[in-house]
Amino acid sequence: MHEITLCQRALELIEQQAKQHNAKRVTGVWLKVGAFSCVEPSALTFCFELVCRDTLAEGCTLHIEEQQAECWCETCQQYVTLLSSRVRSCPQCQSTGLRIVADDGLQIQRLEIDQE
Repeated sequence: MHEITLCQRALELIEQQAKQHNAKRVTGVWLKVGAFSCVEPSALTFCFELVCRDTLAEGCTLHIEEQQAECWCETCQQYVTLLSSRVRSCPQCQSTGLRIVADDGLQIQRLEIDQE
């Protein structure tokens, strides 16, 4: 389960930003999960709550945005969105010459902090 490692690293960055902005606590975190990241949102939520215990982010609201599986089709010469990361053929022409352009990582998009 790599979600725990991702959450630990995200928490390090969150705490670093919170301290730079003199936050008393973090109240909200917005994460963007890449379509090809192999991250399970329910496992991510569980692990995030676990690693946030006894930190500035304990009890914060976690918002997860799942990025669509966007690819460039060499045959069609256009961007296409895949319905599943397991399907690797163009929905327009059925070509398998797709280049993934969607991010496959985890990004911290936004933090909400309480400075009082």
